[in-house]
Amino acid sequence: MVDKLQRNIKIVYALAFFHMFLLIVPVLVPYFQSKGLSLSEIFYLQAIYAGAIVILEAPSGYFADVMGRRLALMIGALAHGLGFFWLNFADGFWGLVIFELVLGLAVSMLSGADLALLYDSERALAQGDGEHAQSLSKLGFTKSLAEGLGALFGGLLAMWSFDIMVLVQSLTAWVCLWMALLVVEPPVDNVNEPGDRVVSLKDIYQHVARGDRILRMVFIALPVYNLATIHVAWLIQPYWDDMGLSLALFGALWFAQSLTVALASKCSYALEKSTGAVFALVVIGVLPVIGIFGMAWLGGWAGVALCFVLFFCRGLYQVILANALNRRIPGRFRATVNSLNSLLFRFGFILTGPFVGYLADTHGISAALNLLGVWSVLAFAVVMLPLIRAVRLLEAGRIDSRREGGVV
Repeated sequence: MVDKLQRNIKIVYALAFFHMFLLIVPVLVPYFQSKGLSLSEIFYLQAIYAGAIVILEAPSGYFADVMGRRLALMIGALAHGLGFFWLNFADGFWGLVIFELVLGLAVSMLSGADLALLYDSERALAQGDGEHAQSLSKLGFTKSLAEGLGALFGGLLAMWSFDIMVLVQSLTAWVCLWMALLVVEPPVDNVNEPGDRVVSLKDIYQHVARGDRILRMVFIALPVYNLATIHVAWLIQPYWDDMGLSLALFGALWFAQSLTVALASKCSYALEKSTGAVFALVVIGVLPVIGIFGMAWLGGWAGVALCFVLFFCRGLYQVILANALNRRIPGRFRATVNSLNSLLFRFGFILTGPFVGYLADTHGISAALNLLGVWSVLAFAVVMLPLIRAVRLLEAGRIDSRREGGVV
């Protein structure tokens, strides 16, 4: 069993790699525009995608906790393959809506289950919190590296043909199902059979909303900072298009940005350990302000360069905040809490995404970026500063560290 659990960890990394090996990502906006969609319609399409995840996210996490991570991964991987298979035939807005809905199911099933399976496998192998953080950084590095390599090849294939790019993407997407079939179900909280698990929603609410103060703040901070970066990610391609860049350069730039996320993920644990949690949180809070306003005010290649600051921040918070969240969650409902956290982010995009797209269409990309810059300033003042104060109190011993579960 030990060998199988150790193999689980490697398989999770492999599944994450092929899940994020997305050839279409660096040219997704031009690709959708080639199907006749405007920038506003693209944001509406992504809002529908987010809506599908809002509906499915919490049930899928609950499903993974009750029925098992392996079954959730298999269903998500199957939907991932079917979604990209359908993309070969999808055309127009409503054809792409079907694609986004199927991908929404895939992401909902995979998003919480893979991380929960990684944590549960490591806990069963009696590994410590520090090793969890390093494994999470490796997972983030793997995903970002896969996204970068996919972007590099995707940009080159897009120069040849969008149809060829989608065909290759639809073939590589099925590798996820192969990986999901290879994992074994790890033991969770002394529960051996998936059907025997009982997950109380009341217990989840009490644990997240009424218990650990830092957990509660991190639970809010993750979707807030995800929102800032995802909006910029959807604006960056039309930003490059306004500069007259080629699709091949789209892929090269996305590769460089994904590599930046990967490197930040890799060094995030070392940064927090060497400089302290407070300094790491300040960096996470300040970098989006610099990156987003830099893109809005400077433009051109200077704006492109400062965008890398934002992607570096993304690599940091995806590990530091995600580890702070997961180390404070019992294994029996870890997938559910991760799914609920993702649900908050998706619901936030439904509320804000179409407006950001409309603003970019009617007033220009700079106006939309300035709005997101204001968002990042408010996020630092309203979300990050209270979290920093709570961590300082914890480090000073004024909060019971045994109850709070340790520093971020």
